[in-house]
Amino acid sequence: MVEVSAVPLSPQYRADALRTLRTREVDVLVIGGGVTGAGIALDAASRGLSAGLVEARDFAAGTSSRSSKLIHGGLRYLEQLDFKLVREALKERGLLLTTLAPHLVRPVKFLVPLTHRVWERGYIGAGVMLYDTLGGARALPRHRHLSRRRAFEVAPGLAPDALIGAIQYYDAQVDDARHTMMIARTAAEQGAAVLTRARMTELLRSGDRITGARVRDRESGAEFDVRARVVIAATGVWSDDIAKAAGIPAPFTVRASKGIHLVVPKEKIDLDTGLILRTEKSVLFVIPWGRHWIVGTTDTPWELDRNHPAASKADVDYVLDHVNAVLRTPITRDDIEGVYAGLRPLLAAKAAETTKLSREHAVANPAPGLVVIAGGKYTTYRVMAEDAVDMAAENLSRPVRPSATDRQPILGGDGYHELWRDRTDVAVHTGLPVARIEHLLQRYGTAIHDLLALVRERPVLAEPITGAQDYLKVEAVYAASHEGALHLEDVLTRRTRISIEQPDRGVAAAAEVAALVAPVLGWDDAKRQHEVDSYLSRVDAERSAQQQPDDATANATRLSFVAV
Repeated sequence: MVEVSAVPLSPQYRADALRTLRTREVDVLVIGGGVTGAGIALDAASRGLSAGLVEARDFAAGTSSRSSKLIHGGLRYLEQLDFKLVREALKERGLLLTTLAPHLVRPVKFLVPLTHRVWERGYIGAGVMLYDTLGGARALPRHRHLSRRRAFEVAPGLAPDALIGAIQYYDAQVDDARHTMMIARTAAEQGAAVLTRARMTELLRSGDRITGARVRDRESGAEFDVRARVVIAATGVWSDDIAKAAGIPAPFTVRASKGIHLVVPKEKIDLDTGLILRTEKSVLFVIPWGRHWIVGTTDTPWELDRNHPAASKADVDYVLDHVNAVLRTPITRDDIEGVYAGLRPLLAAKAAETTKLSREHAVANPAPGLVVIAGGKYTTYRVMAEDAVDMAAENLSRPVRPSATDRQPILGGDGYHELWRDRTDVAVHTGLPVARIEHLLQRYGTAIHDLLALVRERPVLAEPITGAQDYLKVEAVYAASHEGALHLEDVLTRRTRISIEQPDRGVAAAAEVAALVAPVLGWDDAKRQHEVDSYLSRVDAERSAQQQPDDATANATRLSFVAV
């Protein structure tokens, strides 16, 4: 077995990154630690540029941890004739599945129910055939047409009148938060200084040129200047704020669209496939997610708090109403294990509805030394990153080699296929069940060796977390020692998905997880209790918000607690 040695995003790493950014000018400073920002840091560092990244909260804390968790071309964009976007996204899907992140991205099949005779099968079938064709190299099986009988064999949980036939096709899915964090770790491995809980408070300038940023370390409260030859802002729904900070007109306007998702137990929906449904506004997905289903999403304009978008009772009811319209046995609010809400950054246009706004991205150089990128889809993050660094390179006084991230596996991906084939041997060698090894491989890839080494040192870490049996104690420890988690919320919400997969939202697991990470992060008893209390308050606020009738009341309720 090949051992993995990678830069751990440990407390010591954070101290070193702080010192680097305080004392050295970097070629590129990235503002924003979502998937695009992490991708930019990796792209820049892998081209030989010195790079830094500052993120106000945690990796993927905004949009990039709250997606539908799909790596896809966007079948519905074919109806909008956006062939370029679909082709680009499907190319990236293939790269992620086969080369870049095979440990984090995996195939998922979807059923498209047909409800009209003749014309609908031809119309949707032609679209799915084009989708397959645009996908190019066959990373996934082609679509197939199903009769009514065959459709109910793979989807017995659908109501008798839900379809007259169906089409099944393949896409891919990802744990978006883990993927983003792994990209950031890969950037660190390439030499980038990546720093979370570090907020940009203002841009620095010399004349008309942007020369860096003032940053506040939110852990200590200290402020410092980071000098950079180019600043790249990848701040998503906060993009307009960058133009204000630079004192320049915004190169484009970004509007936020809220999407919410429900998580329900696998046994509540009797399907052997994912499901995609057309709604009056967009589409609704039922997506396999381990022992759960993710059901969503909505698409509504959002102009309230961008840090903590809230799901309202109206949002939850909308999703339930639409999915229950096709289910044999409806799901209820009591069946819901988790709810999460996120904001899509959409490039504004003349269209009144957010559902009509572009999912393409835009990159601009509105002032010397400043590059701004916005829009796009999670799937196309790597292309966005390459475009941003290409434009940044024009601001530098020396040649920059082309991007090679289309050939660079993300941490844990290199050697994954061989290790997956040997997973039974790994289980025998470690004494862990094969199912546990599979779980770890699909979250850490070849970095599983780091966790197994920790288990050898402390066998107790091979035990499941109390109140979250799908996860091992070692995963909580590793989140703090290697994956940059600084707070309990980071572990329960993004390094694991305990906060949306457990019916109690992780309340029962909170104290034990805090105890596991406390020695790594240097917490005393008071700090540990504060972290637990803070997390429980967050859960209460989100649950209360989901009982409120509309966006305004849900937002006000959610803001009764502000996360660390």
